[in-house]
Amino acid sequence: MRISDIQRCEVRPGRLVEWRFSPATVAAAAALPTDPRPPAYIQESHIRTARSVREDGLFVPTWIGAAFDLPGRADLGALERALHDWTLRHETLRSGFRWAGDDMHRFTLDERDVSLRREVVGDFADADTLARYLQDRFDVAADALGWPNFLYAAVVRDDSTSVYLAFDHTNVDAYSLQRIPDEIGELYGADVAGRSPAGQQVSSYVDFCEQERADADGIDDTHAIVARWREFIARCDGRLPDFPVDLGLRPGGPLPAQQLLREPLVDADAAAAFEAYCRPYGGSMVGVLAATSLIVHQLGGQPVYRTVVPFHTRVKSAWSDSVGWYVGGAPIEVPAAGDFDAALTAVRAELQANRSLARIPLARVLRLLGADFRPTSPDLYSIVSYVDARAVPGADRWSEQKVYGLLRVSYGDQVCVWVSRLHEGLWLACRYPDTDVAYKNVRRYIEALRDLVVSVPAARRVRTAEPTFS
Repeated sequence: MRISDIQRCEVRPGRLVEWRFSPATVAAAAALPTDPRPPAYIQESHIRTARSVREDGLFVPTWIGAAFDLPGRADLGALERALHDWTLRHETLRSGFRWAGDDMHRFTLDERDVSLRREVVGDFADADTLARYLQDRFDVAADALGWPNFLYAAVVRDDSTSVYLAFDHTNVDAYSLQRIPDEIGELYGADVAGRSPAGQQVSSYVDFCEQERADADGIDDTHAIVARWREFIARCDGRLPDFPVDLGLRPGGPLPAQQLLREPLVDADAAAAFEAYCRPYGGSMVGVLAATSLIVHQLGGQPVYRTVVPFHTRVKSAWSDSVGWYVGGAPIEVPAAGDFDAALTAVRAELQANRSLARIPLARVLRLLGADFRPTSPDLYSIVSYVDARAVPGADRWSEQKVYGLLRVSYGDQVCVWVSRLHEGLWLACRYPDTDVAYKNVRRYIEALRDLVVSVPAARRVRTAEPTFS
């Protein structure tokens, strides 16, 4: 799906309706005993980071979400039932955390205690006013330090209904968001048509958290994965890697506001040609990382490009349809290469050697390293992510349904880049510090990436077409 902020996801005027857990559900949650299944390390790290930043006096909203359209004026009763049934399908949405001293403990609602309360907020005649309201509302309702920490909304019009869902990141990852339009659309359509919905029971992310944490707690500081991270962080001067270009930031300065660039990168034909070129080396993800290594060397002069590559941790088919935060990271180090093919070879070798490191959560590794990474920013490191979303159910209808993945852009000192392969081509979104220097260098990076994606396959075609003489 196209990644955007709320201001640029085609918000249109209409009547705003909201759903969240009912007061009875919230009261039932308050009386729950502790669920012995622990938080995932990534969940705990995220919440502790939010608390640390809040203690420093800064409110940093970090929610993510999804937006999509339903045809016509929605049947609100059917939509409410669809949202309720979807919530029951994914256990993490009825699970939360509470503090006992400095320890986090989970609680989880039983399905029979879950109900939603609908509220008609009112009519909005101006799209910008509506977008600002939604952002402010999601900031409060999807706060990492609160619970419930998500909100559903719909903007109803005669010709269409836009559905918006915002979550604290502990509940969802990008793949979870990508499945939402099709899953909720199917539940809604089945209700309206009076038929049984397609789909089936899915495995619980809460169960995955327990299993992953047990596996992670089974290693110690002598494990090979910990040793590899120790070496990597040492070569990053004792920290996790930044985006290696000048961002115009003052060392020790306050956490800067951020901006978002989001735009089409190349069309479907150019994306297919780039994929074909990169396929012998592992595909477009390898290509995007290889291109990035060349470009940041040109922009920043660093002899080695170091980054943490995000990978999903849905290693068993049981988790494939489950909503949750199934993400780990693996470090790679790519020396400055003379040309694109050499960079492709280097990236492929690094990914093959290090991808398995993503199966142990980085937060667990840092504890074993004894590293005191007191977080002062919601992003521990910069990323460049690539996802091919074309096989996601319903992806061929995303454009007509005005489907977007939503990012809350607030504060942060890192650069995070997301490249998505869609049916219409490659889409790029980049969150970066709001400085003139950062904007210029990020803009240079994006233009250079676009040029390289287009030019490399073209250069091969030219070489292939050149006549030979004997």
